[in-house]
Amino acid sequence: MRRSRFLLPAITLDLFAVLFGGVTALLPIFARDLLQVGPTGLGWMRAAPSAGALTMALVTTRMAPFRRPGRALLIAVMGFGAATIAFAFSRSFGWSLACLFLTGLFDNVSVVIRQTIMQVVTPDALRGRVGAVHFVFIGLSNELGAFESGVTAALVGPVGSVLLGGVATFVVVAIVMKKWPELWPLGPLDLLEEEPGYAPAGAPK
Repeated sequence: MRRSRFLLPAITLDLFAVLFGGVTALLPIFARDLLQVGPTGLGWMRAAPSAGALTMALVTTRMAPFRRPGRALLIAVMGFGAATIAFAFSRSFGWSLACLFLTGLFDNVSVVIRQTIMQVVTPDALRGRVGAVHFVFIGLSNELGAFESGVTAALVGPVGSVLLGGVATFVVVAIVMKKWPELWPLGPLDLLEEEPGYAPAGAPK
């Protein structure tokens, strides 16, 4: 995986975007203290990202495959960061729901492209092991992200925590683009092949 030109940057984007940009752990504070919408409002806020992800999933079933999936992936992660920053500044319940809806929408684009890259570039002999590492990465980012949100909220407040997370997401995108410049011009995913040197010596090709 360290030698992968496309899978490692895709996982890195998701890992750190969720680690720094996730707001789920802080939603109770926003619902009670900042937006003052109570338990019912909190329920709507928790559902909004899922609604966005479901909407995007349905939309993509009617779309042609991405011609530039690498570009779409990077833009989606930047969109996730922008929606997170907008949520930090929002004091309107409706606008906050819209921002959360957009985080789920952009995250769905990232998930679809990342999962497809993993399936296409991974040799059959390594698919289970790579999948296991991938899910450890994703699960770890969610759990550590909640911890990070709590720690930063204790230091700079909930608004500052969410704002810093959104800004950090843009920083992560910039670092990934610098380290893996080949991700931006990546062409259609159906043209990808198993990456050279990806399988260990002796593994079936």
